[in-house]
Parts: sequence; C-alpha cells; structure tokens
Amino acid sequence: MSVETEKKHPFHMVDPSPWPFTGTFGAFLAALGGILYMHGGTPVVFAVGLLVVLGTMAGWWRDVIRESRTGTAHTDRVQQGLRWGMILFIISEVMFFAAFFWAFFHAASPLFSVTAQKTWPPEGIEAVRTWGLPFLNTLILLTSGATVTGAHHAMIEGRRDRLVRGLAMTVILGVIFLAVQIHEFAEATFGFKEGIFPSTFYMATGFHGFHVFVGAVFLLVCWVRAAKGHFTPEKHIGLLAAAWYWHFVDVVWLFLFTWVYWWGSTLGAAPVAQ
Repeated sequence: MSVETEKKHPFHMVDPSPWPFTGTFGAFLAALGGILYMHGGTPVVFAVGLLVVLGTMAGWWRDVIRESRTGTAHTDRVQQGLRWGMILFIISEVMFFAAFFWAFFHAASPLFSVTAQKTWPPEGIEAVRTWGLPFLNTLILLTSGATVTGAHHAMIEGRRDRLVRGLAMTVILGVIFLAVQIHEFAEATFGFKEGIFPSTFYMATGFHGFHVFVGAVFLLVCWVRAAKGHFTPEKHIGLLAAAWYWHFVDVVWLFLFTWVYWWGSTLGAAPVAQ
C-alpha cells in the first residue's frame, strides 16, 4: 500500500455490499405481505420477504465476523462504536417494554388512570399463580445469568473449555425457560382476547419470551464461534453483546415477575380504592 493510499484513521471504510439493498427489499416485501395477509390475502409474499430478511442477516453478520477475524478493520475505535451501538439498541428495547408496563399500570391502578378497573385482576379472571411456574422460571433465568457471566469471565481468562460449557449451559437454561413458559400459557385459564388483563399480560410476557428466544439464538451462535476459537481475551465483542443482551432479558423478567405476576396477580387482587 502506497503512502498516498495508506489509511490514516481508525475508522472502518465498509466495502461495497449488497446487504443494505437486500435487507430493505426484504423488509418491504414482509411489510407488504403482512398487510395483504391481514386483508384476506395469502401469506406467500410475507414468507418470501421474511426469508430475504433472514438471508440478509445471515450474510451480513457472516461478513462482519469475517472482518473481525481478518485484516485490521475492527480497530479499538470500531469496537468502541460496536459497543455503543449495542448499548443504544438495549436502551431502545427498554422503551419498548416500558410501553407494555405502562399499559398494564394504566389499566390496573387509579394512580395512573381514573378509568382503572375496580378490581385487578378484573372479575372472572383467575391470574397465574405467582409462586408456581413464574417463580420457577425466575430461578432458571437468574441461574442462566450466572452461567453467562461465568462464561464471560472464562473468556477473559483465556479458558475456552469453560467458556464453551458456560455458553452451552446458558442456552439450555434459556430453552428450559421457554418450555416452562409455553406450558404456563397452555394452562392459563384466560385467552388473549378476554379483556385488558389478558391482553397486557400476554403482550408483556409473550414478547419477553420472544426476546429470550432471540437471546438463546444469539448465545448459540456465540457457542459455535467459541468452539471454533473465534474469541480472544482482547477481541470478543460478539460475546460481550450477547451477554449484555441476556442480562437485559434477566432484568426485564424481574420487573415482569414483581409487577405483572406478583403485584398484578396477588397484591392487586383486592378491590382498588377509587
């Protein structure tokens, strides 16, 4: 490389890539297909768009991993930008769940709304038993938070065997959590459309379950990469991002357990003062 063309800055100049175009096209197809399906059409267009989006994600992230392992693209400044990007993404997810919590509080307590229910849960709704499956899932998820933390510390210490085992245990615990939650939903005595309590309950806990699924897939990819030796104590941004995301899922669940399951189902079961 000549002096004239040598890079004199720490930033990564991205090579020409088809993924922004294919991602945009796939998202457009998925949105259009979803609208058509909700108006009586077939889900084919939506399915095609979703496949294009998933293919884009796989290809784009494959290129990012390749960049991180070859050349000098991922400098310290670039890694700092990736960390901040993950932090901002998690903050946006916090706002996402804040909307669901607000909907729950708005319907449940006169402190938030003068049109709140007179009793919470409303009459005729038998809430999920707090200290049954929800408490079991709390223990499972907190344990998974400990195992992913142990895996991260093993990475810093250069103990790849412990890293691989810790990630595997975390993924397994995440799958168990999802299985328990599916069983909980199957045993629930109320349906999604049976009032404000079921709607807010399933939206909050169901979307958290989806985030657990995403986090488990994220950690599974990290497990494969760890087994291949992709991570080093000096460079493991992907693993760090996955661990942060999993801890975010843990914290959101603690709020769900406290306010939706415990307060919403037990402490809020008495008549609400108007």
